[in-house]
Amino acid sequence: MSDLSGNVVFSGQTQVKLHLTTRQPDISLPTNTGPILVNTNLRRYALSTLVNTLLQSEKPIPFEFLINGTFLRTSIDEYLTANGISSETTLTVEYVRAIIPPSYLASFEHDDWVSSVDVFSATSVGRRTAATATGQERILSASYDGLLRVWNMSSEILATSPSAGSGGHLSSIKAAKFISPSQIASSGLDRTVRLWKYMEDVEAFTASLSPQIELYGHKASVDSLATHHSSSRILTGSADHAVGFWSTKKSDAPAAPGALLPSSIARSSKRRKLSTSTNTPQRGPLALMKSHTAPVSSTIFAPNDSTVAYSTSWDHTLRTWDLPTASLVDTRTTSHALLSLAPLPDLNLLAAGTSARHITLIDPRASATTISAMTLRGHTNAVVSLARDPDSAYGLVSGSHDGTCRVWDVRSSKSEKEGVVGESIYRIERESGARDGRKVGGEGVKVFGVAWDAEVGIVSAGEDKRVQINRGKGVVRKEDEKGALAI
Repeated sequence: MSDLSGNVVFSGQTQVKLHLTTRQPDISLPTNTGPILVNTNLRRYALSTLVNTLLQSEKPIPFEFLINGTFLRTSIDEYLTANGISSETTLTVEYVRAIIPPSYLASFEHDDWVSSVDVFSATSVGRRTAATATGQERILSASYDGLLRVWNMSSEILATSPSAGSGGHLSSIKAAKFISPSQIASSGLDRTVRLWKYMEDVEAFTASLSPQIELYGHKASVDSLATHHSSSRILTGSADHAVGFWSTKKSDAPAAPGALLPSSIARSSKRRKLSTSTNTPQRGPLALMKSHTAPVSSTIFAPNDSTVAYSTSWDHTLRTWDLPTASLVDTRTTSHALLSLAPLPDLNLLAAGTSARHITLIDPRASATTISAMTLRGHTNAVVSLARDPDSAYGLVSGSHDGTCRVWDVRSSKSEKEGVVGESIYRIERESGARDGRKVGGEGVKVFGVAWDAEVGIVSAGEDKRVQINRGKGVVRKEDEKGALAI
């Protein structure tokens, strides 16, 4: 006797009925497809073959399968046994396209460590103010040499920020973001936030970065920033334990605190004036929110409400802020220092990278009964950067000091004694370290920043003085992947 996929079904083998569903119309089965009887020893590959047979696909499509919202990582029989489900039950199984492995595309070399990276494209979240044609995407990098660089997809530098003497940062830059196609924000060890005007001369294939506004208020390194274009607002996190709230418009911003200006510092210390040769306007913060008891590692605007902000800190806490009143709304205390933050809005969760090598998913809502909804494990060093998947409500990428980025789908999980634990789908190595073998603890190849763009792919920056781009192009067999290892 044979099943619908053409495999021989031997008598005595346990079988179960599957009801196959999908939320993707282009790969849906005919409406009259009823429950299908299959052997319980089938795994993902055999189920994928079965669905392709039913769809009569000209070119096989790799599928993943979810039961009760969790990926099937074992045989059906093992799943039934682990969950105490009888084979007499009709299982509802959702199938989705498998994530394409992120293969290595290119690297952009710098003169020093690269601390931060951002992407501007037609699909950039929250910045769709102008159409950007395919191939016209821009990559922004910030470096420990104190310079910003804007790149095209041909690895050419279109613009470099001025040096310290001409209006640039006085020290290493720690964070940088596009605000719009013509405005960039950056911050760094010199305790400032700087806004830049970015202009391109299309005919001459050149571009320029010119100082626009200098923002003063923090008393230590400004290590993270978030931008919100439509409200003209910026959030910053600093080693001075404060969260800064700023305007990107000169007319809206308060005067800069005089005691923090370079001219005042130079007079008080009887040193040479540190101010630059330009006459860049100087402004202060709308608010400095002080509640953290250790350096602030990351700040973000709430995805669906720009009047709410979240911040993480080395003090082990996630804090929620009401921006109109600059007041603390809620504090969630975890067991480890929190080093990075990214939203998963469709799931009402925030992903926080930790010093303990894992990512914890936190429900920030007041109604949440537990602090950690799930833990994502796999990194072997601190998780210092996170970015959400632009094409999936369930996906994100993490960057770690272990020298890797990992791609996650929170549905790829299992229950353990300490709760629900997620596993990464792919591990992306630094291409620069491939020739020398894996570095112990990420030495020399630490990842400092990561961004994920629907057009460009996964863009990461690190200690190897490179920006690296990884992108899925077609269906790549796991044994043929370059720079991405299946877990």
